[in-house]
Amino acid sequence: MVDNRTVEEEARYHTYSGNDIPWYIRLIWILFWIFVIYYGISYFLPAIDSELLSPP
Repeated sequence: MVDNRTVEEEARYHTYSGNDIPWYIRLIWILFWIFVIYYGISYFLPAIDSELLSPP
């Protein structure tokens, strides 16, 4: 059986709604990115510097 509905008939049943992100998930993401920046500055950049100046 072939469904010969028009675009308007199909669109009637399609409703899109966004989902709000809870505040605690946003807080987790903010803490994650703060940790990434802290880790990069504290450990990653000094290790790159020492590897570039005296490669193994």
